[in-house]
Amino acid sequence: DPHYAAALAHSTEWLPGSKNIFNAFSLPLSKVNYVLFGESPYPRKESANGYAFWDAAVTEIWSPTGLNKKVNRATSLRNIIKMLLTAEGVLPTGQCTQENIARLPKTHFIKTNDELFYQLINHGFLLLNATLVLQKNAAKQDALAWQPFMKTLLTCLLEVKPDITFILLGRIAAAIDQLLPEVKVNKICAEHPYNLSFINNEKILNFFRPLHLLNQRR
Repeated sequence: DPHYAAALAHSTEWLPGSKNIFNAFSLPLSKVNYVLFGESPYPRKESANGYAFWDAAVTEIWSPTGLNKKVNRATSLRNIIKMLLTAEGVLPTGQCTQENIARLPKTHFIKTNDELFYQLINHGFLLLNATLVLQKNAAKQDALAWQPFMKTLLTCLLEVKPDITFILLGRIAAAIDQLLPEVKVNKICAEHPYNLSFINNEKILNFFRPLHLLNQRR
C-alpha cells in the first residue's frame, strides 16, 4: 500500500524505527532453517530491535533468586526461558518456580539474553514478526498492511528452501498460515509465549528439546 508506506516514511512515531526495521534479515538466506514468527515489535523503544521476541533491554538472564528481575518483567521472554528449562529436562513440568530455578547449577548455561538470541540465529532462526511495525493503532491493522510483503517473502523463501520450518506463535502470527502456498509446508502453530500454557506445550517442547539452546556452545 503506497499510502501506508508513505505514512511510515514521514513519521517517527512507530517502532522499532527505520534503522532497525529489517534487522532480522541480517541472517543470510542460505542459513535460514526456521522462521520463528512473533506478532509485533515490543512497545518500548529500548526493547524493540527488529528481531521477534528479543528484548534488547534485557541483559543478564539469571540472578541469585532465579530469573533476573528484567526477565521476569518481560512475560514472553520469561516463559520462553521456562519452556527451554523444561525442554532441557533440568526441571520437571510445572516446576519452573523462582526458587527451583535459583537452586539449579548454571555453570554450563548461557548467561545473557544476547547469547540466547545468538544461539537461535546460529541455529538458523529468522526471528520475524508478523508485522514489522508497531504504531499506536491496533497491531492487527499493521499486520494486514504487511501481508503482501509477507506473502512475497514466504513464497521466495520456500522456492529457495522448501524444507524450511515455520513456527507461528500467537493469533496474529497464525494469520501467516493463510499466506503460505497450498503445498505441504513444515509448520508448528502454538499460543503466544505470553500465555503460561506455552511453557508446557508438548509440540513446542518436542521441537526445541534437541536444540539445547540454554547450553553454552563448545
